[in-house]
Amino acid sequence: MPDEELIDIKFRLYDGSDIGPFRYSSASTVDMLKQRIVSDWPKGKTIVPKAVTEIKLISSGKILENNKTVGQCKIPYGEVPGGVIIMHVVVQPSLAKTKTEEKIKSYCNVM
Repeated sequence: MPDEELIDIKFRLYDGSDIGPFRYSSASTVDMLKQRIVSDWPKGKTIVPKAVTEIKLISSGKILENNKTVGQCKIPYGEVPGGVIIMHVVVQPSLAKTKTEEKIKSYCNVM
């Protein structure tokens, strides 16, 4: 049985700081990555995710789906062997989502 591929990933936050890098199996899911981000979120940040649902991971301009594996999200070109993949973290707190949805609904009701 061949060894499972391990991939180094670090997570770039909104202020340019990073979490990681951490080594993940190519079979790890995006949801597992998000759980790690929530648990390892740096203290003292003004924006703090309270749940996995408040996080979006972006790699190479694409929002990654929770059920996809790291291996499925990898880009076949442009990677340096032994290099670290950087994924961008976008936090959208539930409160902000709710306010945005309310604004859209009120706008639609006016028209």
